[in-house]
Amino acid sequence: MTESKRALITGITGQDGSYLSEFLLEKGYEVHGIIRRTSTFNTDRIDHIYVDPHSPNARLFLHYGDLTDGTTLRRILEEVQPIEIYNLGAQSHVRVSFDSPEYTVDTVGMGTLRLLEAIRDYQRRTGIKVRFYQAGSSEMFGKVLEIPQKETTPFYPRSPYACAKVYAHWQTVNYRESYEMFACNGILFNHESPRRGETFVTRKITRALARIVAGTQKKLYLGNLDAKRDWGYAKDYVKAMWMMLQHNQPDDYVVATGETHSIREFLDIAFGYVNLNWHDYVAFDSRYLRPAEVDLLIGDPARVKQKLGWQPSVTFEELVKLMVDADLAALGLTSPNGQDGKQHPRDNAHVRQGIALTVD
Repeated sequence: MTESKRALITGITGQDGSYLSEFLLEKGYEVHGIIRRTSTFNTDRIDHIYVDPHSPNARLFLHYGDLTDGTTLRRILEEVQPIEIYNLGAQSHVRVSFDSPEYTVDTVGMGTLRLLEAIRDYQRRTGIKVRFYQAGSSEMFGKVLEIPQKETTPFYPRSPYACAKVYAHWQTVNYRESYEMFACNGILFNHESPRRGETFVTRKITRALARIVAGTQKKLYLGNLDAKRDWGYAKDYVKAMWMMLQHNQPDDYVVATGETHSIREFLDIAFGYVNLNWHDYVAFDSRYLRPAEVDLLIGDPARVKQKLGWQPSVTFEELVKLMVDADLAALGLTSPNGQDGKQHPRDNAHVRQGIALTVD
């Protein structure tokens, strides 16, 4: 494996990290990922692509580390010697960031700074050029000052998570301009999939719906149903990340569908797909409201389409149904279209049992 095909991913066990790992492996990369040490395995999303590192065919390797630990980040950089780094690691739940603001800012904001400093020092000492991708978020726009939101739209963050992402964004720009680093910000709008975390509203809906169909759950409790988001398919969005690092110049890009839909619309499609009326099952719970709400997000993907040739491949309705199919399949139920979920075997990989992984 050549140096030019070695990538390092923080947050590799997350939704985006798992899809990106698959994508890079298919492109012939050797992929290294950073995982946090826990007492239980949290690798369900990548178990299906993992090969024992002792195998001569192994091209996916895991390393214990954390964005709050700069020393370990530097050590991993020295060992892996990547030329592409994708910083996807974060405490990424917006509502939780209000409950754990210090930890959120430390991982999201300072974690990015630690990684940028490690890269800068590594490049200076070795002469090896590294291309860096920083995972931004549409939450940075917050209380929107322009519709739709594009790369030049002012940020108005409305949560500790969003504030930390804004800090990480500008640090990435600063390192690019100060040290001539190839560093890109991807301002990704909401992107979902069957691998989405179960506490995020879209997956919370489809998972609860499957249980309601199975007869094991009666009610689904949600907060603000009027919030509008620009929702796309995560598998499309990780391709955009890679495309940014293949371009001849580093830049910042909004990645979005250019459409906005409310949570009510998501409920309409999801429950309608299985011939149920969501009003009979959904109840309001104020605990799920944010102290400062973000009401409307819709991105303008003109630049990423024009400069990189990126296009979303899945519509909003297709995305909702894809997620419902996967959660029905996870419970052994047949989807309304007569499929059993096997049409998306990799998307369903996260429901498998974790396996023991060997890491350094």
